[in-house]
Amino acid sequence: MIFGMPPFTFIHTLISLVGIATGLVVLFAGLLVGKHLPRWTARFLASTVLTSVTGFMLPAAGFMPSHGVGILSLLVLAVSLFALYSKHLAGAWRRTYVITAVIALYLNVFVLVAQLFAKVPALKALAPTQNDPPFKVAQLLVLVAFIILGALAAVRFRPTLPGIAAPAS
Repeated sequence: MIFGMPPFTFIHTLISLVGIATGLVVLFAGLLVGKHLPRWTARFLASTVLTSVTGFMLPAAGFMPSHGVGILSLLVLAVSLFALYSKHLAGAWRRTYVITAVIALYLNVFVLVAQLFAKVPALKALAPTQNDPPFKVAQLLVLVAFIILGALAAVRFRPTLPGIAAPAS
């Protein structure tokens, strides 16, 4: 046990926290200021894919909502990876990449909030069923924040990449 978690759960949790941290760097130091951060982006996308993949390996009695989030995340990440590495952010693929990358980060943060309400005693006391107003308000605030940040990033992210002309404003 590591911090009260089985080793694999700890590794999965660590990978997801790396995905969230690198995703926040990509969002705030990259997308929102119009900079392409290739190494940070690669770390974010790889750790986020690993988060979803390892999530399916955690013990579960059957199909759970977290599995649905994992499937959705992998679909969104597939589009993001295609837009970035196959289409090189050309044309509409730039905005597609930004939107899908922000959605992937949001899904990780959504799960983080759910886990915090499930595992932190003070938060669990506020919303024991995760159907209570404090939980719903927290998730709504996260959603609204990501919608605003995603919209801003979609407008502001116009990097000049090697071999690709900067889009006209």
